[in-house]
Amino acid sequence: QNPGLLRGRVNAWFDLLKTLPGADPARCGAIGFCFGGQCVLELARSGADAKAVVSYHGLLSTAQRAAPGAIKAYVTAYTGARDPYAPQADVQALREELINAGALWQITEFGEVFHAFTDPEADQQPVPGLAYNPLADRLSWAGTLALLDSLVKAA
Repeated sequence: QNPGLLRGRVNAWFDLLKTLPGADPARCGAIGFCFGGQCVLELARSGADAKAVVSYHGLLSTAQRAAPGAIKAYVTAYTGARDPYAPQADVQALREELINAGALWQITEFGEVFHAFTDPEADQQPVPGLAYNPLADRLSWAGTLALLDSLVKAA
């Protein structure tokens, strides 16, 4: 309910992450699922010095769109075309936002896939619009590994 507070907390978390033993601040990124997916998109929108952010079935809308040139991270969003929490209008708005911000990005939309597609227990939840999809789960994770491998080799 407080977008500024959310963005501030996400950035504080990321700043702390970069100070942990073994962390290389120049190679840090963020991966988030559902609410965490929304959080990593907010991290990218804020201009944080992340190498990449990957959002899995996250909420795509925002109260504060990224300014042109602000996004430093490679932004990846995986979403389901039947996800009621990330409707087509939000997918299109994110696409336009990333283009206008001049970001490096990809949005992968899986047809006939619902929210929480990476959670094998999603079908057992009493929440509408959730469903596990093993293929979308595997493809999105494989894409994430390929992205991270590519960015590490480029560094």
